[in-house]
Amino acid sequence: MKKWLLSFCAALLILGGAGCQKEETASNKKPVEHVKAPEKKEKKTELKNTYPLTGIKTNKDTDARVFAVMINNHWKARPQSGLHKADLVYEVLAEGDITRFLAVFQSEKPEVVGPVRSARDYFIELSQGFHAFYVHHGWSPEAKKILSGSNSKVDSLNGLYYDGTLFHRASFRQAPHNSYIKYKDIMKGLKKKGYDNKDKIKPLPFLKPSEVKALTGDKADKVLITYNHGETVGYTYDSSTKRYARFSNEKPTADRETKTPIELDNVLIVEASHKIIDSYGRREIDLTSGGKAILLQRGKAREVSWENKDGRIIPSGTGFVPGKTWINIIPAQPGISKSVSIE
Repeated sequence: MKKWLLSFCAALLILGGAGCQKEETASNKKPVEHVKAPEKKEKKTELKNTYPLTGIKTNKDTDARVFAVMINNHWKARPQSGLHKADLVYEVLAEGDITRFLAVFQSEKPEVVGPVRSARDYFIELSQGFHAFYVHHGWSPEAKKILSGSNSKVDSLNGLYYDGTLFHRASFRQAPHNSYIKYKDIMKGLKKKGYDNKDKIKPLPFLKPSEVKALTGDKADKVLITYNHGETVGYTYDSSTKRYARFSNEKPTADRETKTPIELDNVLIVEASHKIIDSYGRREIDLTSGGKAILLQRGKAREVSWENKDGRIIPSGTGFVPGKTWINIIPAQPGISKSVSIE
């Protein structure tokens, strides 16, 4: 009995010592420090190039040749195709009281453009401010003198000679509101005629980011331009996109195929002398003398002057917000004061 008791006590001592030693060992261990790996900073991709007619940065090539297309704006031609891809659009009266568009493309390529309409001399003049490949369907006598013949200095493509080949007629509209051309066929025409498809393009004047933030002017949420006999063009500012949406007679201007609305970063409204020159109502328009203008940007309107610099209509002493631009050329009589309302 005594031996058994001694053995039992000895066992307890051994177990107790082991337990203490275990606890002591555990308590003597230093806590492991978890060292955080240094966070990798994501390198911002530096965009090396800038599209010359939008001022938008890109890593894509920016030397594609500009092409400019005459687009019909008769009410029977609406909605049009491809306008949402244009970098810049000139809107000018042709005959009568309805405007016509010169859509200038460079950074984006429309799948299809139209309805394509006939050339006028002042539209040709505007297109050559960009050395554009000029696409049209028909011409006025003045335009024909500029474009026809081997001595013409303008690279152009006329639907009169390629109707049914490069140009196609849409079944959903009637002539003269149904001539269309695809981008791939514009390029076929360019190649067929042996013209250059690359060009070194002088950029438009654009504001720096700090200058855009510092823009001032009168509030301009809604702007209405009234042409003769009630034909109107409207612009409504959207503060969420910081762009202006365009309207024709209060109906939104949108792409026929994709329903994409026309949204603009700059709207330049300029007044220029207009003169009727024949019984058809064709016009002569002074695009060189400069004059009064209103520049719409970021929900604000500024009174500026316009000038023609190297064949381009631009605001004097300032620049455009990077993005898309629409230029309305209106008659100096009655002029901006009577033709334009701003809210």
